[in-house]
Amino acid sequence: MTIDRIVMAFAGTVVLISVLLSVYVSPNWLWLTGFVGANLLQASFTGFCPLAMVLKKIGIQPGKAFA
Repeated sequence: MTIDRIVMAFAGTVVLISVLLSVYVSPNWLWLTGFVGANLLQASFTGFCPLAMVLKKIGIQPGKAFA
């Protein structure tokens, strides 16, 4: 699995979990969803993604987006 796929899977998981938490615990969890979305948006323009940097340092194979 490449860094690109791991980043997308992680972001999707965090979004789904935060939406569920906002429904069952507190609406304030939607801030986490917004943060993940904003981070994905800025990463698409800048190529800077903290998770991708960590994954690259531990030796995961980069994909085309985070080479």
